[in-house]
Amino acid sequence: MPIRPTHLLTSLAILATLAASAQTHLPQASLVDIYKDLHAHPELSHHEARTSALLAQNLRDAGYTVTDHVGLYPDGTHAFGVVAILKNGPGPTLLIRADMDALPIVEETGAPYASHVVTKTTSGQNAGQSTGVMHACGHDIHTTVLIGTARALAATKSQWHGTLMLIGQPSEESIDGAKALLADHLYERFGRPDKIIGLHDINTLPAGQVGILAGPAMASSTSIDVVIHGIGGHGSAPQLGRDPITLAALFITQIQTIVSREEDPQDPSVVTVGDIHGGTRRNIIPDSVKLELTTRAFTPKARQTIITGLQQMAAGLTTAAGLPPGKAATVTVLEDESAPVQINDPALTATVQATLLKTLGAPNVIPMQKIMGSEDVGVLSLNQQIPLVYLRLGAMDPAKLAAAHAAGHELPGLHTSHFEPLPEPTLATGVKAMSAVATSLLQ
Repeated sequence: MPIRPTHLLTSLAILATLAASAQTHLPQASLVDIYKDLHAHPELSHHEARTSALLAQNLRDAGYTVTDHVGLYPDGTHAFGVVAILKNGPGPTLLIRADMDALPIVEETGAPYASHVVTKTTSGQNAGQSTGVMHACGHDIHTTVLIGTARALAATKSQWHGTLMLIGQPSEESIDGAKALLADHLYERFGRPDKIIGLHDINTLPAGQVGILAGPAMASSTSIDVVIHGIGGHGSAPQLGRDPITLAALFITQIQTIVSREEDPQDPSVVTVGDIHGGTRRNIIPDSVKLELTTRAFTPKARQTIITGLQQMAAGLTTAAGLPPGKAATVTVLEDESAPVQINDPALTATVQATLLKTLGAPNVIPMQKIMGSEDVGVLSLNQQIPLVYLRLGAMDPAKLAAAHAAGHELPGLHTSHFEPLPEPTLATGVKAMSAVATSLLQ
């Protein structure tokens, strides 16, 4: 059964018991403090200076050889990646990955350690605007679990052999962090791993449970910019121009038919316009409108169907509006901000699942379904050349989750202002699961 809040009357004692079963002798309360510190001080993609420094110091304290500022972006700037190595005799190399960045969301959980960080955005159409910052995707959980796992494995070196490569990855939310690590010659500098594991917290499982599935687990993500051009003018005389805002509205409604009428309904896909910007005042028809899209798919065919559909509809819109070629709508695929399908290697998944069943018990190892959410962890597998397994870590208060299900709805999920993991059992389960899996793979 999942861990119940009523069993947390003496949380430090419970965590110590869980830590002992995970063969770690370090006080888990410090992990909770680390988590709350990270949660209260989130940092956006490309700006994870404080988070990476905290992670690097904790890994050094645990006995790892640590290199920071790993990663190179296309503009030549260095990322805040952290790579920690612990060699323990001959054997395989295991990469354990956690991401560190947060999201431009104002937190509304009301937690005593809630984020009150406000910063300026530095990219996208709204660059320079003030925004709240929140760990609304649980990367603070991931980073803290990595620290706890590092401590546990360093304290139990007699039970495994080989090399641990722990990575604190920057910029997962902007989908360019893993690419930045490889661009900085990650494997040439630190060695190529034999296997990769990681996890992501989730709002559909209670704390104490872990989800797993083999094969395609998370969709590919493709970032696309669309610019709809028009002919500007006065709002009182629209007939003298071509209103790109109206054209953008037509385009947004039309492209939804790509999924409903162009795609195979058995090959799921998603097209979402997440950002739209155009115009300066109510009585001015602007010259252009920019749309920022995210698309999701599980196969190359479905992905290309989306791209082709967007291009054809943009061309058709230009023609229908009677615009000259120089005013044609443009569709730009941002390959640097795209991620492949995340695939769990079937053989490695079977091995990991067997370990989890022994460690957590069958009721706490849950078969999962694939989701349309995306992750760039698959980039590190070099197009599946390196076996990868990515787990889902239950993070919700069991009582609240049960009450929500009884009422017919889910608790607030990832990328929302009310996403609130239950720290103690979530962290304890994550460390216990990852430590056991890592030990089993390093034999």
